Amino acid sequence: MTRRPRVRRRPRRRGRRQEQAQAQLIGLMVAGAVAIAVVIAVAHWLLVHWWLLVVVLVLAGAGWHHRRQQQARWEAMRAQALRYGLSQLDALHHSRFEDAIRDLMRRDGCRDAQRVGGGGDLGADVKATDPFGRRWVIQCKHRRNGVQGSAVGTPDLQVLNGTARQVHGADVAVIVTNGRVTAPAAAFATQQRLHVVDRQTLGVWAAGSRPLWELLHTLHPPRKPSALP
Repeated sequence: MTRRPRVRRRPRRRGRRQEQAQAQLIGLMVAGAVAIAVVIAVAHWLLVHWWLLVVVLVLAGAGWHHRRQQQARWEAMRAQALRYGLSQLDALHHSRFEDAIRDLMRRDGCRDAQRVGGGGDLGADVKATDPFGRRWVIQCKHRRNGVQGSAVGTPDLQVLNGTARQVHGADVAVIVTNGRVTAPAAAFATQQRLHVVDRQTLGVWAAGSRPLWELLHTLHPPRKPSALP
């Protein structure tokens, strides 16, 4: 009678997988226990040496305050020296032109000046509050070809007139262009108490150091003196 050959049983994979899973679990438990022990030790050390933590926090706060002061000084120096020529403004993209107008308002002392232009801006490209507390809403009309480009017309002023005060709460509504403004648009601006900064006025403002409100002859003087030096 012949014996059948014994069939070798394959090692059970499930057993190996279970052993690996258990080993990983044990490793995680050990790592967690070590982490907890480290945290407890650090917390205990900090409780004993709490004054070192206070010193570190004071030094960090002093360093942060010093950096903020330095940054404010540099920004103030940069703003005081900010100048643009009309050729520089002509070469800008329309969005960078809005940035330039925002920066000029900051130079004049409007610390909260911000560019808000874009889709759905409702006629406001730059908003700012001057040192007298007046809220400015500015619409920018950039012409790459300067005076050779299309003129700013009455419809542009009508958009500003319809939204500057009612929507944006403007005390001073302004339209700024590096191009030209039609005579009917200028007349409409006068009727509606809007202020037009044409190419000539823009050139004086951007290349000089006088704030815009000193250049707008149709703007009533503020009720309180300027906080600017």
